[in-house]
Formats: sequence, structure tokens, C-alpha cells
Amino acid sequence: MNRAPTWRSELHHTIKINYIIMKGKVILSMLLLPLFQIAAQQPDAALIMSKSRELSLTGSMSANINLSITEKGGASRFRIISMTTKSYPDGLEKRFIKFIEPADVRGTAMLVIDNKNIPDEIWIYLPALKKTRRIVSSEKGKSFMSSEFSNADMSSPTLSDFVNKHLSESGSSNQWIIESTPVNEDKADEYGYSKKISYISMDKYQILKMEFYNFDNELFKTIEIKSIYPLPDGKFIIKNMIANNVLTNRKSEIILNNISYGLKIDDSFFSLQNLER
Repeated sequence: MNRAPTWRSELHHTIKINYIIMKGKVILSMLLLPLFQIAAQQPDAALIMSKSRELSLTGSMSANINLSITEKGGASRFRIISMTTKSYPDGLEKRFIKFIEPADVRGTAMLVIDNKNIPDEIWIYLPALKKTRRIVSSEKGKSFMSSEFSNADMSSPTLSDFVNKHLSESGSSNQWIIESTPVNEDKADEYGYSKKISYISMDKYQILKMEFYNFDNELFKTIEIKSIYPLPDGKFIIKNMIANNVLTNRKSEIILNNISYGLKIDDSFFSLQNLER
């Protein structure tokens, strides 16, 4: 004859079930703990982006830029540009760019007011029209002088325009991997991409590579930093970078030469009047 379970057997059964559940939770916690520890150890993604930007603000400097534009079939065009920059303690940087060669762009000049937390200002002087005009926000994502670099690539993005987060592999192989997503559709249209992924060295906070995705979430452009010009105070200048359009196979490369650092440059140099000289 089967006996009805006693209160002791029911209690034993309940304790056994609770033990199994608790054991499962402990095992799960042990498996997830390393992931939680890694996440807790990672500094805020926005702070990493801010730190990287600060280390690229190089005081006062000048350089010549060789810009090459290579088509899918291999044909290339070249630009020679002079650039002068000055940065300020509050994170502001001013940049004056003037085209020297070839003849069809000679005299074209740009003034970039690169702000930290408010929208940047970009002005361009076109000698053929003898006219200076401001590049509006909707033109930030457009090509910089027919190259694969955009107008926005010529300045540091405003930090508040993006939401930044670590990707799963961030923190390994001595690099942070951070995804930056525009805060809204207007900002996405302004910059011309739905998201950007930055690879940043953990030890020096230098950007190694950037990937740009279009509005179909396709990778359409990469920018690789090929060479860095180190400065004595731990800051750096990007000396060589290459932009590749993976959809069209066009490529553009910027190389800085004749770099001079620590110059004394008057603020009046960075003026609209100077663009037309």
C-alpha cells in the first residue's frame, strides 16, 4: 500500500528543490561575474572620447598637408594645403586651412572653430566667387574637397551630439571599442551616418581606426590612423590617415609634413578677414 507523503518528506523535497535553485543561481552568478567585473572596470565611454580629444588639442602648430584622392580605377589627384591651429584651455581649437596646389583650388581657404560642447563653425572662402560663406550643419557630412573625408572629419565632433557605449570586446587587445550614435535623427543627417565605431588605444588614448555606418546599417567608410606625431607633453598629432569608401572603392590619404609645434600665433589670424587675403 502506498503511503501519503509525510510532512517530513514534503519538507525534505522542498529543501532539495530550493537547494537546486540556489545552486543554479550561484553557478550562473559565477559565470556572469567576470563579465560584470570587466564592465565595472571600464571607464565611462564618453570620458574616453573626451580624453582622446583633449590629447589631440596640440596648442599652436602649423604643417603642410598632402591630400591624395584615388579613384576605383587607380587614377589619382593631389592637393597641397597649409594648416595652422591654435587650441585653448577650455577645449576650443581654431584651425586655418588654405589650399596651395593645384591651380584650380589655389586660394581656397577654410576657418574651423572646433568647439567642445557646442556646434562647430566652419567657414570657406571661394576665390573664384570672391565670397566667404558658412558651411551649414547639413553640409557637415558632405565631401571635403571631393575626397573621402567629410567636412566633419576636419574637426572633432561635438561630444554632446552622441551617445557613447562600449562594445563587447572593448577593453581587450589594449584597445577600447566604442560605438557613438547620434542623439537624434537630425544629428544623424547632419553627420551623414547612423553610427561610428572608434578603436582607441588603452595606454595612450589615441584613435587607431574609425568605422562609419550608413542608414541601412552598412559599413560604408573607414578611417585608419597610419602614423602619429608624438609631442613631449603626451599629446599627439595625427600625421597620416587614410579614408576608404568600401562601397565605391575610392580612397583618400592625408599626410602632414613640415610640422612646427609651440608657435606663437595671434588670435586675429583666425578671422574671416584673413580668409580672403
